[in-house]
Amino acid sequence: MPTVAQSTETTDWVSRFADDVIEESERRAPGKPVVVASGLSPSGPIHLGNLREVMTPHLVADEIRRRGHRVRHLISWDDYDRYRKVPAGVPGVDESWSEHIGKPLTSVPAPKGSPHPNWAEHFKAAMVASLAELGVEFDGISQTEQYTSGVYREQILHAMKHRGDIDAILDQYRTKKAPAKQQQQKPVDEAELEAAEGSGAAAEDDGSSGSAGYFPYKPYCGNCEKDLTTVASYDDGSTELTYACTACGFSETVRLNEFNRGKLVWKVDWPMRWAYEGVIFEPSGVDHSSPGSSFQVGGQIVGIFGGKQPIGPMYAFVGISGMAKMSSSKGGVPTPGDALKIMEPQLLRWLYARRRPNQSFKIAFDQEIQRLYDEWDRLDAKVADGSALPADVAAHSRAVRTASGELPTTSRPLPYRTLASVADITAGHEDQALRILSELDPSDPLGSLDEARPRYDKAEAWINTHVPADQRTIVRAEPDAELLKSLDDQGQRSLRLLLDGLAANWSLDGLTHLVYGVPKVQAGFPADAGPKELPPEIKTAQRSFFALLYHLLVGRDTGPRLPTLLLAVGQERVRALLGE
Repeated sequence: MPTVAQSTETTDWVSRFADDVIEESERRAPGKPVVVASGLSPSGPIHLGNLREVMTPHLVADEIRRRGHRVRHLISWDDYDRYRKVPAGVPGVDESWSEHIGKPLTSVPAPKGSPHPNWAEHFKAAMVASLAELGVEFDGISQTEQYTSGVYREQILHAMKHRGDIDAILDQYRTKKAPAKQQQQKPVDEAELEAAEGSGAAAEDDGSSGSAGYFPYKPYCGNCEKDLTTVASYDDGSTELTYACTACGFSETVRLNEFNRGKLVWKVDWPMRWAYEGVIFEPSGVDHSSPGSSFQVGGQIVGIFGGKQPIGPMYAFVGISGMAKMSSSKGGVPTPGDALKIMEPQLLRWLYARRRPNQSFKIAFDQEIQRLYDEWDRLDAKVADGSALPADVAAHSRAVRTASGELPTTSRPLPYRTLASVADITAGHEDQALRILSELDPSDPLGSLDEARPRYDKAEAWINTHVPADQRTIVRAEPDAELLKSLDDQGQRSLRLLLDGLAANWSLDGLTHLVYGVPKVQAGFPADAGPKELPPEIKTAQRSFFALLYHLLVGRDTGPRLPTLLLAVGQERVRALLGE
């Protein structure tokens, strides 16, 4: 398979990063697989902002793989982080979960009714399913397994031995406070979803500082399992460590060279992993640009472990437009799974691929998704006929396939807005949906609804979950006799022209030509006259005519595109509602 870099003359950001990562990997670890990394904390629903933490290295890793290099994309599941708070709006969870604050995420019960063994596995499972649908290949690493099996024992002992050096680095930043952010609460449909700074994003202390001095290690209590512990003493020679728990009063002395119930604090843990895994590329959120951020401090601490800081961009926020009221009322933020219910994986991949990491963008859950799909379909056509720009070809290629092959696609990708309109009008009646879709192009009728899937299912899910009830389309049961009676001669003639042309134009293209042509013919122009041949008042006449049709068909000023609506209502019923 030719690489995207070859086919687009390296005009896209992914190819440029791939060049740098390959070069850096050959310098640091010649002959070894290229290692790129992401980190996700399953402390609650993993949202679309967090997805940028995965998609950025995935796209780079995939390009490297396309070029024939061996590459590993690591996703570290920070499931050994402490449980910080009870997130709002999670089904099956109440305030009783607050008793688990301070425990590892894998020691917290899953929400009620979940089939998963603990809190971390519950939220991890949803993300794993979404990544599979998106075609993301990765090696998952559970930090609970790493720490509790003793994998990092030597690194922990090394950090404790060099705690003075670590403390000195951290101390450079302890008095440097980042300026307070002026934040105001935003509704979820306007919110920016930050990809959190791993487990260090929320008020993470940088170590245990008590009367015995600084320690970069936190034991989990042997009695209550919480990390509300303070190291009272530590001996480098014997590795004897004594700690006390401020939550339950428990204390004990353990040998750290045998003890596997604790972890390095985040600002030490992250750079330790860079060195241990040999990470070459890992992006980080814009919050890492602040003084004392984990990425900045980690760049110095990683040297203590004999490693180097990865290269990688700071990535910008992901915005959300138009979350449904039913979602925002639960206090939730949209996840990749939420997005994949209403859009195909290719479209979601494209949103992350076409923007440089430092560019913010929005993911649409409102009417904007229709425009977004129109844009995607136009790009698809341009790529097919060879007229797309190189960078657009690259983004398209990264959206529709990975190094392993093409992603599953809709065999007959009809316009999303048309599918949404049909799903709206037919309200789940598949036989009616197939009838309407088959009449879109009588010369090439749809043989089965499966040909339009999964795009049809995504459009139907969008209609059912993200379009408010007062915006749904309900076709009139009876003609609006009063409105029909009030029409003047011009209004009556416009309906007559439409009705006379229905039979001969009963297709999507034919009805489009007909509804736009009626006002032109009434004004004395040919039905196929172009915009440049027409006076401005024709547009006004068209708008008035369309409004009349909407009122007569659905009782509103607006609605789905008229040609689609007419097909959906059916010729016989259209004639009845228009007074024939």
